[in-house]
Amino acid sequence: MAVHGSVTPVRLVQYVVVRSDLVHGLSWPLGAVITQACHAATAAVHLHYGDPDTQRYLAELDSMHKVVLGAPDEAALSGLSETLTQAGVSHKLWIEQPENIPTCLALKPYPKETVQPLLRKFKLFK
Repeated sequence: MAVHGSVTPVRLVQYVVVRSDLVHGLSWPLGAVITQACHAATAAVHLHYGDPDTQRYLAELDSMHKVVLGAPDEAALSGLSETLTQAGVSHKLWIEQPENIPTCLALKPYPKETVQPLLRKFKLFK
């Protein structure tokens, strides 16, 4: 039962999408793939540091919420990046250098319900 006058705070989530073929097909060490996800997440926060949702996410340091999803391959990751760009969703596509390989992407923190529909076809990274 809802209580009039009470407001449930919106849960902010930072989504990270990692190419699962890096581990399962190309035999990258798991640590190297985790590093890629860390790079992308840090870059997304840095690029959108002044955004109000990013600031609120950072202010709630001990209750940050991230969801790491898997993209099957480079084409799926690049396609997602294009979809997010077309939808106006701020994100960072991480491209490992000097190899110039897209490895993952991270969204800036968003309310879950704002971006989850765009990510529905991607499952939790395994």
